[in-house]
Amino acid sequence: MTIEFTPWPATRAELYRQRGYWLAQPLTQILQQNAQPDDIAILCGERQFSYAELDQRSTNLAARLAESGLGHGDSALVQLPNSAEFYLVLFALLKCGVVPVLALYNHRQMELRSYAEQIKPRLLIGCREHEVFRDDAFIHALSEQGIRPPLKLFLHDRDSACDLTRWLNEPPSTLCPYAPTPADQVALFQLSGGSTGTPKLIPRTHDDYLYNVRACAEICGLSRRTRFLCALPAGHNFPLSSSGALGVFYAGGSVVMASSPEPSSCFALIARHQINTAALVPSAVALWLQAAPSHAEQIASLELLQVGGASFAEALARQVPSVLGCQLQQVFGMAEGLINYTRLDDPQELVFTSQGRPICPDDEIKIVDEQGQPVAAGQPGILATRGPYTFCGYYLSPKHNAQAFDNEGFYYSGDIVQQLPDGYLQVVGRVKDQINRGGEKIASEEIENLLLGHADITHAALVALPDTLLGEKSCAFIVSRNPALKAVALRRYLMAQGIAEYKLPDRVRLLEQMPLTAVGKIDKKQLREQLNQELDAAAQG
Repeated sequence: MTIEFTPWPATRAELYRQRGYWLAQPLTQILQQNAQPDDIAILCGERQFSYAELDQRSTNLAARLAESGLGHGDSALVQLPNSAEFYLVLFALLKCGVVPVLALYNHRQMELRSYAEQIKPRLLIGCREHEVFRDDAFIHALSEQGIRPPLKLFLHDRDSACDLTRWLNEPPSTLCPYAPTPADQVALFQLSGGSTGTPKLIPRTHDDYLYNVRACAEICGLSRRTRFLCALPAGHNFPLSSSGALGVFYAGGSVVMASSPEPSSCFALIARHQINTAALVPSAVALWLQAAPSHAEQIASLELLQVGGASFAEALARQVPSVLGCQLQQVFGMAEGLINYTRLDDPQELVFTSQGRPICPDDEIKIVDEQGQPVAAGQPGILATRGPYTFCGYYLSPKHNAQAFDNEGFYYSGDIVQQLPDGYLQVVGRVKDQINRGGEKIASEEIENLLLGHADITHAALVALPDTLLGEKSCAFIVSRNPALKAVALRRYLMAQGIAEYKLPDRVRLLEQMPLTAVGKIDKKQLREQLNQELDAAAQG
């Protein structure tokens, strides 16, 4: 029994095997690749785990899950903080063939409910310190919807029967056979940053994700001496596989866990563990640049900073080598597949002004206009791509897949890019109605629909507001029956719906009526122009 997904066409799949991209090996092969058993794999607070311990504890959990009757065809909803347990659980699930959805730790009831509705998990793994799982109210709510995972494990649990730590540390009482899913089948689900408000799941197979990890690790020069700071959410595709923690494990290096990218705590970790590689989103880089001049000695070991997840201003990019004292590598990728890097031997000017080129010679790219026609060389257009690690369809989403893919199998990411003569890409903007708040994607439609559920609101529009630190913030334009409606009341209302905090509007504007286009739709272009005029006036004043 396997998890359903859209496979690559047979001719392309055979090509990728012939060219050595797909090796017919499971992702668990990462642990046996380049590390020595006694090498340190994970540093987490005062704890450290060797590769032998990572392998043994994940094997304990895999065997106990198999003993509980879980295996191929089953899925798991996983939400864990930046801790060693995240990777112990991930490798355990890969070993026994249970396919996880890796929810981010800042997701709340709404996002988790959507994932559970899609995959109907037989296993739920969470953390009792997270507000959603401090009690069992959310689990009972899922049960009322007919979603009843028979097995639930929690980190920091008071109930020994459900204590994740005990399941990791203790081998099973009986030995049951278990194995990863076949290499050409789904290994895990990544999360889309889609524009519709319904989180879509991205099936990633062992074949494609392992190639992704191998290629990134090689391009980024990872080795056993790599000490990588994981300060972004561990489940996010960027710090997980681009090249991320999995790339570090593949190379035999060490991953150092941080709870957040906050400069002072990260700088202390860099000094303590002699970290030489880190991955950040641009908003975090801006904070590091502000703090670095008075902490130069603490970050002296840092050699490489990878920046991705959102648009990175050239002015900030140029400061990285001089202020942080390390090399910059720009990353432009997506959980759906395609990854671009500037290379470690690229001229600095190219690193400062582009987001890199694809990792694979067989990454195919088209840049087209709104009618699907190729744009002139060097002109901006909509990015479409396919290749050996770019997926072929969202999970159980035929209608959306019909819009996201063309008849040649090219995936349309919603990014607007322009291509330089040497194949490097510059990211210009987005087609999708989506806000990129410091690397966190906010679907405007999702928040608008929630706002329209408020009894006092008749019209709602969420648009991007330019921001120096985060790249973009969000502004909600509201037409209300109640002229006294306050922003704080709207924030409380949205929080009560169970959404992640980063999705809350940064600003709220009350209007008497919405501007409309000629066909009667809300004119967001005009709303954005209004915001830009306000910003210009504030800057001049």
